Amino acid sequence: MSTTRTIGLAALVMGGSVLLSRFMGLARDKAISYVHGATLDTDIYFTAFVIPDFLNYLLAGGYFSITLIPLLAEKFGRGTPAGEADAWAFFSTVLTWLTAAAVLLTGLAMAFAPQLARLAAPGFDAESLQRLAQFLRIILPAQIFFMAGSCATGLLYLRKQFYAPALSPLIYNGCIILFGLLLPGDGMEGFCWGVLAGSFLGNFLLPFLAAARTAPGHGQEGGAGLRLAMRWRHPDLGRFLLLALPLMLGQSVVVLDEQLVRVFGSLTQEGAVSWLTYARRIMLVPVGVVAQAAGVASYPFLASLAAKGDAEGFTKTLSSSLRNTTAVLVPLSIWMIAVAGPTISLIFEQGRFDAADAAATALCLQILLAGVFCWGIQQLVGRAFYARQDTVSPAVIGTLATLAAVPAYWLLGSRFGAAGLAAASAGSVALYTLLLAGWWRRRHGGEVFAGLWRVLGGTLGLAVLAGLPAAGMVWTAGRISLAGPLLQAFLVICLSGVLFFLLYLWASARLMPDAAAPMLDLLGKIRRKFLRRTS
Repeated sequence: MSTTRTIGLAALVMGGSVLLSRFMGLARDKAISYVHGATLDTDIYFTAFVIPDFLNYLLAGGYFSITLIPLLAEKFGRGTPAGEADAWAFFSTVLTWLTAAAVLLTGLAMAFAPQLARLAAPGFDAESLQRLAQFLRIILPAQIFFMAGSCATGLLYLRKQFYAPALSPLIYNGCIILFGLLLPGDGMEGFCWGVLAGSFLGNFLLPFLAAARTAPGHGQEGGAGLRLAMRWRHPDLGRFLLLALPLMLGQSVVVLDEQLVRVFGSLTQEGAVSWLTYARRIMLVPVGVVAQAAGVASYPFLASLAAKGDAEGFTKTLSSSLRNTTAVLVPLSIWMIAVAGPTISLIFEQGRFDAADAAATALCLQILLAGVFCWGIQQLVGRAFYARQDTVSPAVIGTLATLAAVPAYWLLGSRFGAAGLAAASAGSVALYTLLLAGWWRRRHGGEVFAGLWRVLGGTLGLAVLAGLPAAGMVWTAGRISLAGPLLQAFLVICLSGVLFFLLYLWASARLMPDAAAPMLDLLGKIRRKFLRRTS
């Protein structure tokens, strides 16, 4: 198969996984909102992830496989027994050091949990801070499993084996739901224990078992099975650290955004952290299903092309991925803006989560969705830098964007509350994307962006035209009552979605055929995969 088609199939696998994972995440948040609503206890629970997530970022956990894959690709790519032995020695050394660092930092964080709680939530009172420290000590050890498991996940990505990594978040979210609902405990404590169990089973045990079960003799890139040993030295460890160090020191607004929202949200009204968290979960559905899946699927191919010195193939692959991702994200986000109200009502507005919570969350969601296409562009351009073993540029640009954005979080949050923080979040990601794309153009030329702005402008115009009737349907439905609230919200979402995408595809097929092609191709792949499974 061609590289483009192979990437498309891999993106489809990852996109399906992310979609299922997002649904599991929504089910988890639904359970939380139904039982606990948007209260101080849920604010404490969501804020309990600030310090653990920061430790993960400090060890470049979110980007670890990105750092590891190019180096392993070089070593396994030699195709000799000596090269393979060297690759396994290097892998073992990295795993040893990363696990040791995760254990050390986690232990220190658990010892100083009360002090770290005050940093994470400066707006909480003494009793809330004590409870936050309790949650921290339960959740923090999960970072050890995340970090060690990321090594095996990186190896699986190198082998272009996406199924086990695709299952990891499903198991993780499933454990949170199961423990949260069934484990006796005080308030949100069961959900905290679910985080720990899910990280072990889904993010640590599963990837290592999948890597170990790979049979030899398949000749896949990345070797076969697992050959591990505790090692502390390797000649290329310094090279790895030079690649990873910028990601450890440079904290991008993309990864810190959620934590900044939680920290500054603690200074606003009660429930703000929960509203923003629920809204962000919905916003991340298109980001994960389209943008993240495209980035994860294309990265091993980009890394291989960069290692081979195939500049033309690299540019063609990246350019195609950028246009296709944008052509799907823009109309999807516009429709989701139109149905934000019914979506939040359908998913969350039951139990202790009332109409006022739903309205505040829907407004935050609409603001966040306005910047979704920026998430898609930065996911791909950032990985293009990493594929060329340039981790300095994204880290420096991300840090500068973060420093520029922090005052906006404080000013907009203090003036406009949760909606202001949502605007700061969307604006900061847009700023980072603009700076990152500009630096790529300066360093490597603008060929990868050829046709992108035409696709962006064309799809935006077509999506707005198709979105007006869909928004009109939502507005009308909000003023009449034809069924129960849940059923009516569900029908409005479905009918407006059908109306929107029929109008969008009809208009784009006549005015801009290339804009509709990626979405039609995606639907065709889903249909063919379904037919193969049912035949």
